[in-house]
Amino acid sequence: MNNYKEFSVSAIPFIQEVLSGVLWQLDISGIQEEENFIKIFCTEESLTNQKEISAQLQKLVNESVIESFIVSEKILENKNWNEEWEKSREVITVSDTLVIKPSFKEYSPKPNQIVITIDPKMSFGTGEHQSTKLSLLFLEKYVRNGFKILDVGTGTAVLAIASVKLGASGVIAIDNDECCYENSIENCEVNSVHEKIDVRLCEIKNVGEKDFDFIVANIQRDILLEIKKDISERIMRNGILILSGLLIQDSNEIRLEYENLNFTFIDSNILGEWISLVFRFR
Repeated sequence: MNNYKEFSVSAIPFIQEVLSGVLWQLDISGIQEEENFIKIFCTEESLTNQKEISAQLQKLVNESVIESFIVSEKILENKNWNEEWEKSREVITVSDTLVIKPSFKEYSPKPNQIVITIDPKMSFGTGEHQSTKLSLLFLEKYVRNGFKILDVGTGTAVLAIASVKLGASGVIAIDNDECCYENSIENCEVNSVHEKIDVRLCEIKNVGEKDFDFIVANIQRDILLEIKKDISERIMRNGILILSGLLIQDSNEIRLEYENLNFTFIDSNILGEWISLVFRFR
């Protein structure tokens, strides 16, 4: 069995989806999400090294996406990184109702529990990250039977799957990353909700439908600001909007920008340094 190089990457602020998106462009074999850092794995023969990783992260610093970062390296001798990843994955209890588990873990649900099976592969959204948990909690609170939902930046499709299991009649789940697109389709099939979820490889500007009862977007601040008009054009009057993937210090700017587009702020929740906002469209 080959040796693997393991790099641990932390950053301030820690924006997992941004870091992963940048680092997947390198010659690596996998990424493992942790609470406040990520691990990157590559073969010993890979040209990826600490200097190359730091160069990619420095670009994020130069663009003011992050303030600082730390990269460390070690060798995993005769270990299969994927087996190590599987050992570290656990069943995640989001609430009394929602539970997320990987396919290789056994779990006996309690009465009325909704169990979602997610294998993230290269996609973001295992349910461990605070922004995903916040989104799931708000879906549980606000989704109603029959809702037509748009999931923007679906990642693993965990939010789309949860929406259907909570009663939505249909979800359009979009992502502009091909790996996320393929992973979303697989996860929808595993959870037997593929007939109600339309997974698309596209951006929100390519979505022709404009009558959604509910939109959820778990993406970083810059993208949420960029697509605000697209969101406002695709939601019904009195429709609900969940915005997540936001640091607490981003909330005032996001509120102002969306309230200027006829959204009324109605709810928020915080986990750690992350916040999710809920609006109703007037």
